[in-house]
This record gives sequence, structure tokens and C-alpha cells, in this order.
Amino acid sequence: MKFLLIGCILFLNSALGISQEAEFSLKQSLHKFPDCTEGAILEHSYSFTNTGNSPLLIFDYKVQCSCTKVILPEKPIDPGKTGVIKVIFDSEGKSFQQNREVILQTNTKNKREKIRFKVFVEPKA
Repeated sequence: MKFLLIGCILFLNSALGISQEAEFSLKQSLHKFPDCTEGAILEHSYSFTNTGNSPLLIFDYKVQCSCTKVILPEKPIDPGKTGVIKVIFDSEGKSFQQNREVILQTNTKNKREKIRFKVFVEPKA
């Protein structure tokens, strides 16, 4: 009987712990910049909300090339609160259609979240 009681307590504790997760919610994960000329520096801020019930942490990010820089929130985002991720794209040396993805490393259930942007870069003459 004692082991059954301990087993039930451990099960309930782990079940409650599993439901305590941060959730990354964006209104729009893809941003389309207006066409630009090669060499332009483009910036966009992605606003997101933690719709989970645990603080949201964004640890790191990965991008395809060094032309894209990302500024992450410095502090955890509490449940129900909003945060901002700023993306800066340097179009120098880039031309035509650019479709970039930023992979965020988080403490959400998926462990990874994605944001994207597209832009058509007109080559220099």
C-alpha cells in the first residue's frame, strides 16, 4: 500500500510538471520586406507572446549566413507577456530573391522555433 501511494504521488507530480511549459506564439512568423537594392540594411522586429504557463527562454539562434544578425530578449518572457526579437539583414553581396530562416533555441516543447523573412534584392549596376 505504501508503494502504491508513493507511485501515485510521483505520477501526479510528473504529470503536473509536464504541463508546465512555455509556448512561443507569433501573429506572423514570415515577414516580407519591400524590394531593395543590394547593400541595403533591413531590420524587422518580430513581436511574440508566451502563451504557456512557464517563463519562455530563448537561449540561442542559428542562421544560414553571417549576413543575418539577431537580437534576442535578454530576460525570460513570463506567461502572458510579450517579447521582441530583432532581425537585421545586410543585403551586401546578395541579389535576387532571398528567403532566410532563423531557428531559435528555446525551452518550449519543440525546443526550436522558426521565424522567416523574404526580400527581393536588386543587384547593383
